[in-house]
Formats: sequence, structure tokens, C-alpha cells
Amino acid sequence: MTAHAPAPPVAPAPPPRPRTRYWVRPAWAGIALLLAGSPVAAVVQGTSWWGYAAGAVALVVAVGLLGAAVRGAAPAPIACAQLGALAALVTTLFTDSGALGVLPGPTAVGEVSALVADAATQIRTEAAPVPATPAMLLLVTLAFGVTAVAVHAVTVGAAAPAAAGVLLLAVFAVPTALADDLLPAWMLVAAAAGFGLLLFARPGPGEGRRPWQAGAGGAATVGAATVLALGAGVLAAGVGTAGRFPSSGGAGAGRGTEIGLSPFTALRGELHEATPTELFRVTGLPRPAYLRAVTLSTYVPDSGWQVRRPGPGTPLTGDLPAADGSGDRATVRVENVGFRDYWLPVYGVPLAVSGLSADGWSFDPLSGTAYNTRPRQEQAWTQEALLPAPTAESLRAADGGAAGVDPEFLATDGVDPRVAALAREVTSGAPTGFDRAVALTRWFTGPGSSFTYDLSTAPGNGDDALVEFLTRGKRGYCEQFASAMAVMLRTLGVPARVAVGFTGGRDVAGVRSVSTADAHAWVEAWFPGAGWTTFDPTPLTDGRAIVPPYVLQATGEADEQRAPARTPPPAAEETATPHSGAPDAVAPESADAAPAPATPAPAGSTPPVLFGLATALAAAVPVAAVLAGPIVWRARLRRRRLAAADAGGAGAAGAAWDELLAGSADRSAPSVASDTVRMAADRMARAHGLDAPVRRALDAVVETVEESWYGGVDPAPGALSRSLRAVSDALRAVPAPLHHRLFPASVIGGRRRRCEDQHADDPAGNDRR
Repeated sequence: MTAHAPAPPVAPAPPPRPRTRYWVRPAWAGIALLLAGSPVAAVVQGTSWWGYAAGAVALVVAVGLLGAAVRGAAPAPIACAQLGALAALVTTLFTDSGALGVLPGPTAVGEVSALVADAATQIRTEAAPVPATPAMLLLVTLAFGVTAVAVHAVTVGAAAPAAAGVLLLAVFAVPTALADDLLPAWMLVAAAAGFGLLLFARPGPGEGRRPWQAGAGGAATVGAATVLALGAGVLAAGVGTAGRFPSSGGAGAGRGTEIGLSPFTALRGELHEATPTELFRVTGLPRPAYLRAVTLSTYVPDSGWQVRRPGPGTPLTGDLPAADGSGDRATVRVENVGFRDYWLPVYGVPLAVSGLSADGWSFDPLSGTAYNTRPRQEQAWTQEALLPAPTAESLRAADGGAAGVDPEFLATDGVDPRVAALAREVTSGAPTGFDRAVALTRWFTGPGSSFTYDLSTAPGNGDDALVEFLTRGKRGYCEQFASAMAVMLRTLGVPARVAVGFTGGRDVAGVRSVSTADAHAWVEAWFPGAGWTTFDPTPLTDGRAIVPPYVLQATGEADEQRAPARTPPPAAEETATPHSGAPDAVAPESADAAPAPATPAPAGSTPPVLFGLATALAAAVPVAAVLAGPIVWRARLRRRRLAAADAGGAGAAGAAWDELLAGSADRSAPSVASDTVRMAADRMARAHGLDAPVRRALDAVVETVEESWYGGVDPAPGALSRSLRAVSDALRAVPAPLHHRLFPASVIGGRRRRCEDQHADDPAGNDRR
């Protein structure tokens, strides 16, 4: 009868491990998320959103810490608890009907849904940065809260902090893409520091090291990576920034602003600019006049006015088409301080243009615009201009319908019938097309008008944004006013288009200075024999309005009464001027900006601000889940094997040995198929440099495994626990490349087959010893 081998000796207890600090990784992961989300400040006004974001993240972290205190709590139940807590927070902050004020019910869900609908309307009608309304704060709370749950699951549950960088990248990149201006340096530093914290949060041998105890090597690596990232950002700052305003004004900034392929988006950005940037210095103008960059002739309901592709045109520096109508002729000199675009702004009707340094400039008579196939920044140019000056009588006499104009300028497909009905009501009694245009102008800007110029548009709840603006909102940017009037004129049979460019600017020592604060949109109506004629329906109150003489004549006002309004006061008013850079979403519905002209591809308007953020985060979560799949599966296998080893009995030794082989393979040291248990253990100890206490624990596990497999003596419950965990924790503390942490070799493949299978091939097993 074969005697069983003596029971394996109990391994000496390893040195006391540092007490596990469960708060380290969850807390630093939460802080990292908030730092990475700092660019949200560029798309949401004020600082109140910080409190909501921090509250949501802190709640998720707190619930995660409570879950970590429960022995054996799995990541999935913890994530469910975090989401439940987040739902309770949203119910408390944003509803009045939660059960006990905290628990969400059907009524509370309805209130949250209504806020989401309000946010969608605000997003559709406003530009970044949007006001921090309750609806926007709700989206911020949900976005940060849900992302915090995902970051916690990857960082803590899957023990892969670096993988959470995917989520942090989404949190950082989305608001960065939506912001009209370049981000300040502190936001880049904050985001880099956030990811550095994730790397520092990697668990140490006892999972008890604080981040700042990660060692000089780790700190140096993160610091060097941060410096390199910031350096790369500085070098790449000029890439793809055509159309963005320089952070400081002046020609020396090195980049020019542009209206570009999305005129309303650009206009909106310019008017929101805190410090106006000078763009042009103009001499030779006999009177203030609009400087036209581009015209919009195509109206798409619920999308707004769009740029049409310019025709082949004629060379701008060559012979230009003869001008219609009469007016003042002037030789205008334009010095370009900071404007770079596809469009070359012109005054009135260009008769000749000279002094351009670049080739490729053309003039499209149909749209009245000068354009190039690539963005250019000309230093200066001289324009022979005809500034139309018809009289009210001549415009009334020119009421010949639409003869001689492209039918495109009369298109009203898809316009809500209520808009046409309102236009007829406002202009009832106006006998000619010119009188109807004046009546609409007075309706928007007259003394008794109920409309208000405001850089913040009024969110509405109607089914048609244009109708909402005309009947209930009655507040908005120049683009909304111009868009609305142009559509109304078309419904009355008057050809119309929207022009985007700049008002007259300020007179500074005989030179007109035009800045981003002068960005503007107005209406041009066409009359036979007179051509395109300017009307401005925006109720400006800052002195930048230019009232044409024929409008003054028609309304019976003396020129002297409005003359002071022609020359705006100094810079103070400019900050309140129409939007800069990105014209608003035209009559609310045009909020989507315009497609492209010439060769370049069309560009859309400012994307939905926080809706885009939430959508990107929603897309990032599944990506992170896929990336985290192998890690989560590996963590599940480890828990199962440890539990089986703790339980003792049949299979306990195999589970323990499988876990150690898997841990070694995950740290780039797989066993060899021909190894015996002792050979594999020796290879493992040498490959990972295990210290003496851990090697004694490993020997104890080997003795127990051999007794079970070769002697038939299964370990008692708990016999393997201390030795197995000492070795397993030591293996997990071994540094591993990022790709090995994301895709553990024991899960993806590459680990040798189980030793018990080898034993089955060779029951005696003696030759393997």
C-alpha cells in the first residue's frame, strides 16, 4: 500500500502588508475625470456646472467605496448601485415629484424628459458657450455621472487605470471640438494631470501605495509625457485653426479669422468674443457702409440659410460685370489686419479690385461675392466700388416683380404657412415691394417693436423655430432677424437673400476700424433697375446700425435724427454687438449653419453642444466596455479560482495553480508546456524576481498541488488561502506593459495547458520530476 506524502509544511507568514487603502484609486479616478472635463467650461457659461459635475462624480466614488468595503462585491452590482444613486441625485436636484424627494417615479421621469427636451431646443437655437440653464446642468450631471461609473468600473473593478484614458479622452475631446476658441493652457495641463493621476493610481504590492509614492521613475515618466504632450500641442496649435480668432488681437497673432463655409457659425463666434479683434482698416469711404463677405440664397426649413456653390465667375482683378443702378462711386483702400477666408469682403458693387497678391480670386455676379478655392489672407487691396443710393421714389417705381432675377431668390419650399400669413398681416396696406420691405423693417426695429436684440436667443417649445421666433421668442441675434425678414419677403413675392459681413466699424482719426464686434447679417432685396438693395431688420441699440437714406425717406424720419447712429461710439459697445465668428442659427431653424461654397466640402454649423457631448460619451462607453472585456473576464476568473482554492477539496489545488500560471503569463512570463510543477514554479520565481517570503509561499503552494495531484490528498478549506494570496498579490504587483494589462495573455492566449492535463497524459509523473 503506497503511503501518502506528508502534509506540506505551512509557509511562514510573509511580512505584514500595508493596509489596503480602498479610497486611493476611486478617489484619484474621480479627480482625474473632473480634470479631464475642464474644457466643458468652454461650452457652458459660468462656473455653476462645476458643482453639479463634482457632486455627481463624488456620489459615484462614494458608492464605489462602500461597495469596495463589502467583501467579494463584484463590479456589476457596484455599477448598478452607482447608477441608482445617480438617478436619486438627478431626482433630488431637478424634479419636485420624487418619492420621498429622492426616489424617481413616473412623474419625476416625465419632468426629466421635459428638461431634456428643453435642452434640445436650447442646443438647437444657441451657440457655445450656452447658458447654464437647469436643462444644461442636468445634461452635465448625467454626462459626468455616467462617465464616472464607467471610469470606476475600468479603474477599480478591472484594475486597469490606463484603460480609462479612453473615456477621459472623450470627455476632453468633445467640448474641445465644440469650442469656438482655442483652449487656454490651463485646461490642457489639467487634462494631462488627470491622466497622470490615473497612471499613478496603479496598485502597488499591497495596493496601499499613495499615488505620490509610485516612485521617481513613474513621476518622471508622467512628467515627461505631460511636457511632450504640451509641446506637441503648442507646435500643432496652428494646424486646422483657419477660421479661429487669435487669442490676442493684432496682425502679429499669426492667424486670421474667417467667416468660412458656415457663415452663421462664424458670426456667432465673433459676437461672443470677449475682447473684439481688429480685422480691417478702411479709408476712402464717403459714408458708413456694409462690408459684404458672403450671401446666402438657399433656405432649408429647420436647417436655415445655406451658402450656394459660387458659379465659375470672372477673375476678380479683371473686367467685372457692369453695375446696375446709380450711386456713389468711391476708391476704397482696405488694410487686412487679421482676416483669412475663402471670401474677400467687398463694398457695394465692385467695379474693379487691385493689389491682391494671391491668384485664384473670382467674382460671382449672381451672389455678389468674391471667393477663392482656398482660404487666403491678403495684406491689402484697393476696390473701386459703387455704393447704391436709390431714392424711395425710384424703388417704388421699380416694383416690377421678379423679372430679371434668378427664381432661386423667391424659393419658399417648406416654409410654414403661418410665416406667410404673418408677413401679409404686417405689410397689409403696403402697395409696393419696397413698401413691404420697409414695413417689415419697421416691424422689427421701429419704436413700438416687441423684438429685442440679444446675444442669447430665447429657447422655445414650438414645432417650427422660425414661427417660434416671430410669434413668441422675439429675441435673438442679427442672423435670426435677417433670416426671418428674408423668408417673409420671399413669401410676399420680393426676391431676397441674407448677406453676412460687417457693419461700418468705428471712425478712428479718419480711418474706419472694423473688428469682430462688427460682424453682422442683414437682408438684400432685389428691385428691377436698382439691383440688390440693403435692409437691416436687427434692432441694434449700440450705435452700429446703418439706416439707408431710402428707408429714412420712406418712414418720414429726418436724416439728422438718425445720423448719430451711423458712427458707433468707442469700443465699449462692441462687446455687445452682434455675434462674432459664427452667425446664429438663422431664424432659429437655421441654427445648423451653412454648407460649403466653391471646391471645399460643406461645413455644418456648431454641433449640438452638450447633446454632442452626451452622444460622444455614449459612444465611448461601449468602446471602453469592449476594451475592458478581457480585463473584466480576467478579474472574474481570478475571483472564481481564489474562491475555489479557499473552499478546499477536489479541484482546489488545480484552481490555485491555474491562477498562479495565469498571473505569471499576464506579466510576460508564461510557463513552458514541458515544465513540471516545480520547474514552472522555479521559472516563475526567477522571471519575476520574487523575494524570499514570497518564494516560501510559492513552495508551499507547490507542495499542496503535488500532494493533491500525485498523492490524492486534497487541501482542507483555507489551507491554500494565505500562501496563494501572497504569491498572487506579488505577481499582480509586477509591472506589465499597457497592452498586457488591457489584453491579459492568460485570457487572450499564450499560456500553457493546465498541469492536471499533463498529469493525465503521464499518470506516474515521475519522469517529469
